[in-house]
Amino acid sequence: MTADTVADLHLHLEHVPDPRGRRGARYPAAALLATAAAAVLAGAKSLLAIGEWAADAPQHVLARLGYRPDPLTGIIRPPHGATLRRLLVRADGDALDTAIGRYLLTRQPPGPAPQPRPTARRAIAVDGKTLRGSRTPDRPAIALLAAMDHTGSVLAQRQVADKSNEIPAFRPLLDTLDLEQAVITADALHTQHGHGAYLRERGAHYLAVVKKNHPGLHQRISRLPWQDIALDHYDRTRAHHRDEIRRLKTARFDHIDYPGARQALQVVRWRREKTKSKLTIERVYLITSLEPGQADGAQLAAWIRGHWASRTSCTTSATAPTARTTPRSAPGNCPGPWPASATSPSAYTARTATPTSPPPSATPAATTTGPYPPSDSPDEPGQNAITQCPWSG
Repeated sequence: MTADTVADLHLHLEHVPDPRGRRGARYPAAALLATAAAAVLAGAKSLLAIGEWAADAPQHVLARLGYRPDPLTGIIRPPHGATLRRLLVRADGDALDTAIGRYLLTRQPPGPAPQPRPTARRAIAVDGKTLRGSRTPDRPAIALLAAMDHTGSVLAQRQVADKSNEIPAFRPLLDTLDLEQAVITADALHTQHGHGAYLRERGAHYLAVVKKNHPGLHQRISRLPWQDIALDHYDRTRAHHRDEIRRLKTARFDHIDYPGARQALQVVRWRREKTKSKLTIERVYLITSLEPGQADGAQLAAWIRGHWASRTSCTTSATAPTARTTPRSAPGNCPGPWPASATSPSAYTARTATPTSPPPSATPAATTTGPYPPSDSPDEPGQNAITQCPWSG
C-alpha cells in the first residue's frame, strides 16, 4: 500500500456520511473506515482482528490514515476496537459500496501504465449473490446484486429488497457507473426488454443469455440452421480432471424481438470427465447488440467465459454486523452490509452457512453414458449425441 493509494481511498471514504453525532466524535469517520480497509488488506478477517491491527499500527501509519496527533504530546492514540465496530455497524452500506466501487474504478495498477487500446471494451458482469452467514431462524438471507469487472473486482453493489428480486435493482445499480462503450454480461434473469433499452440509452452493449423464460425468442434462435453456419471460435482446455471444448457460432439476425439486438450466438460446450466414461453437452444461446465486425469470435468467447468465471471468483460472505447478523456486543442497526470486495472484513460472530448448490446452467445439459453414440449433426438443436469424438483431431 503506497501513500497515493491511501490518499485516494481516503478521499472516496470522505463521501460516506458519518452516522455519529458531532459532539464527542474524536476520530474522523473516513480515518476509521480507512483503518478497517487497511487491516483487511493486511490479513484481518474479523472485527476483533481489525481492532487489534489498529492498536498495533505504528504512528506513521496512523498519520497516513488520517488521524490527528494530540496537540500537547504529539502522539496519535489509536482507536479502540469498539469504536471501529460501532461505526461499521451504523455506516450506510450503500454509500460505502459506492465509495469503494469508485475507488476500485479509479485506482491504477502498479508499474508502468498500459498502452491504451482504442478497440478495447470494458466488460462488466452483473450477478446476484446471497450473503453467506446472514440467514437467521426468523429472517431470510440477504441478497446482493453486484457489478464486477471480469477480473472479479466489485465496481458497485446494491442490496436486493426483501420480497423482491434482482430485476428492480438492475438500473439503480448501473446508474452509478460509466457505461459508455462497455459490454454488460448478465444471466438470463436480466434478459428483459427494459434492461436492453436502458443499456442502449446509456451507450453500452450487452451479451444476454436467452432461455425459455422468453419462449418465443428462445424458439426462434434455437431453430436457426446452426449446422450450416460457419464456426467462429474454437477453444479446448484441460483442467480439473476433465477436457472441455467450446464452439462459438454467430449469425446476423435482423428480426430479433429485443431492443438493439443485432446478432444471435450459439455456444456448445463439450465436457468429458477423465475418470468416467461420461460426455456432457450443453448449448447456450445468446443475443448481443454488437454489430458484426465490432468484436470477433475470440473476443465474444472471452466475454462469455469471463462472465462465467466472475460468478465463481466473487465470494460474498457476511462481512459486517448487519441488522440481520448483529452480534450481541454491537449496538445499533446497519442498513447494508460491508461491500463484498477485496476490502471486506468478515464478521467474527457470523455463523457458518450451509454451502448452496451452484446456479443452474443456461440450458439443461445433455448427458450420454456411452462413448460416442451416432448422430446426424453435433450442433443441431435437440441432438444430444455426436458422430465423431471432438478430441480425436
